[in-house]
Amino acid sequence: MPVTRISSAAAALILSAASYRQLIHRIEAKVDNSESHTLAFSYTLIADINQLLIPLVATAQRIDGLWQHTCFEAFIGTKDSPAYYEFNFSPSSEWAAYQFRGYRDGWPLVDDAFAPNISVEQVADRLTLETTIRLDRLSLIHPGTTLRIGLTAVIEGNDGTLSYWALRHPAGKPDFHHLDSFALELALPIPSA
Repeated sequence: MPVTRISSAAAALILSAASYRQLIHRIEAKVDNSESHTLAFSYTLIADINQLLIPLVATAQRIDGLWQHTCFEAFIGTKDSPAYYEFNFSPSSEWAAYQFRGYRDGWPLVDDAFAPNISVEQVADRLTLETTIRLDRLSLIHPGTTLRIGLTAVIEGNDGTLSYWALRHPAGKPDFHHLDSFALELALPIPSA
């Protein structure tokens, strides 16, 4: 399947075939780089929210292991390199960032300079998380670079089961780090002289 080349996009995430369905109607994800040096992400979960475990709002801070509960994620790499970043955004406002040399070969980024701005709104059957990250803080990314992006979510049911959502899944068990999950291409502008 070809990769889609975009400057901004909105898409519905797809449930992994290996996941439990839960009471989720849809997860929509958007990415946009219309503002210089930033990527803006928006995730909208449409579901019976009362049947899901949604983390309560907490102090915005870096926390490992957010993917073990309800969280939204963005994977960002460059077109011609195996290196990439992973960002985890929790509805609690907690976050995590990682840098990888290649497939699952990485380390946490613990500097608060990587902290995304996260806002969450929950009404009735809808939870929306919006966040931005600064591209100028990411050493792998330069103006004119073509990014590979994966948009994903992990949703936890009241019974503790997890479902895995992405733009695209590789065959077999869910694996957001797999290159197949990086389903969007986004060409960053080159600044004019």
